[in-house]
Amino acid sequence: DTSLLKMAEPNSSVSQKGKKKGTKDSAKRSGEDQPMLNRYDAPAAKEVKPDWKTKRKMKKYRRGTDDKLSKVAAGGNKKVVGTFNRAAEKEKKAAFDAARAEILLTETGGYLEADELERTFKFTQDQLADHIDESSRRKIFDLTLDKLGPYAVRYSSNGRHLLLGGRKGHVGTFDWQTGGLRCELQLRETVRDVQFLHNERLFAVAQKSHVYLYDASGAEINFLAKHIDPLRLEFLPYHFLLVSIGNQGFLKYHDVSTGKVVAEIKTKLGACHAMRHNRRNAIIHCGHTNGTVTLWSPNMTAPVVKQLCHRGPINGVAVDHTGRCMATVGADSTMKVWDIRQFKDKPLYSYSLPSAASAIDISQNNLAAVSCNSHVQVWKPLNVQKHHSPYMKHQIPGATIRDLRFCPYEDVLGIGHSKGFSSIVVPGAAISNFDSLEANPFQTSKQRKEAEVKQLLDKIPSELIALDPDAVVKVDSRAPAIKAAELKAAQEENTEEFVPRHRKRGRSSTMRRYLRKQANVIDGRREAIKERLAKEKAAKQTEKDGGKQKSALDRFS
Repeated sequence: DTSLLKMAEPNSSVSQKGKKKGTKDSAKRSGEDQPMLNRYDAPAAKEVKPDWKTKRKMKKYRRGTDDKLSKVAAGGNKKVVGTFNRAAEKEKKAAFDAARAEILLTETGGYLEADELERTFKFTQDQLADHIDESSRRKIFDLTLDKLGPYAVRYSSNGRHLLLGGRKGHVGTFDWQTGGLRCELQLRETVRDVQFLHNERLFAVAQKSHVYLYDASGAEINFLAKHIDPLRLEFLPYHFLLVSIGNQGFLKYHDVSTGKVVAEIKTKLGACHAMRHNRRNAIIHCGHTNGTVTLWSPNMTAPVVKQLCHRGPINGVAVDHTGRCMATVGADSTMKVWDIRQFKDKPLYSYSLPSAASAIDISQNNLAAVSCNSHVQVWKPLNVQKHHSPYMKHQIPGATIRDLRFCPYEDVLGIGHSKGFSSIVVPGAAISNFDSLEANPFQTSKQRKEAEVKQLLDKIPSELIALDPDAVVKVDSRAPAIKAAELKAAQEENTEEFVPRHRKRGRSSTMRRYLRKQANVIDGRREAIKERLAKEKAAKQTEKDGGKQKSALDRFS
């Protein structure tokens, strides 16, 4: 028995030790003995710093500056400093990620290349059609509509749909890539301009007397009575503002999401036949008959900038997608390129045209197209250097060109003329890779609905429209004493002494001028007398009625 006990003791001890050891191992596996921070900590990723090539790519994606806000500049507010610097770091990281992701973009853009003895402007569309693929060849076509022209042209923001508006009332929208017709109208009224709204489901038509809104089926959904005798239309997609200008020179901003008129400004420069908006700051550029270009904001009754650009009437204005370059054409047969950041009296470059131009447009890659009678000239980027010859030429015999527009995300130029519509291929005109969150040419109906809701949620108030769009996020780092002195000086300038207007026939005597001046003075004694007279008048009326309240049947008594 004792031997059996001796033999059992080591086994029991081993089993006990094993049990303790097993519990300890299980505890280790469960992590009970380990600290909480070590259980869930992932290995720290190494911070990747951009090289010189990536920094060069980051420049086109940057939307701000690398400057960090100091505590002194923020007036000692630590919260402002932290918020500002965190936003700057996020913006820098977004630009870095976008630059690194460029390797995934498979499409590349390019221009026409000619041999040593050839020129690219001598290539015709028929010659191009023989050397391009089938999908690009289908983009070259003509629509014969010679009875209801000339036509105004607009492409949707994603470049998929086309809107045509004939001068004699013919309006139509269709998917120009597949040829699917969406709607066609005969308004039997003069059509001066057409414009897509935030997507292809809604569009506006500037008719003879007012502006009308239509949906994709062609049904009239609204009538804007305050837009009288319109000539040109523009739409600000990030603010949901429809802008029109008419023969009387009234510039009107209409919020299509709420149905209210945001601003109504009198330009005092007469009819305007050239109007475009700057995508960078939502400023409206208007070209007038006296040769000046005015820049307008809905928050000011006077032009933000007024610049003399031509010696005669201005026929067309265009702004590039960066918002830093403006091109104008006038009746003096010249095309001028201006730097909007400097506003100098002398343009960057000036080109002589064969005749007075009727329209101008700038593509996403800063190619400029100009129409002169029946000819179209396409120039390479105007803000880089002055070119001695155009990049491409196209002629429509026997037609008068009214309007032309580049198609977004496609190397296509749409031309509206008196014989209908023509579509030509311009290699290198558009951006080869698109952002599907900004504009998706292949979006489904569900994606379109979601994008429309997101656009409304991200809508920018019209009060933030200014010449410098970065002024909203900037912090004034000047001393409080300097700010107070400037504010006081501005208030003193605005306080003007009342000077009565001179009147004839003895009405400008000293006594009458004094009484007119006193009419603008708010006096407590005068207000008390007015209240007492109002009470006496009400008491007399009550006494006259016999103290009874009148009813609708008293007229028959």
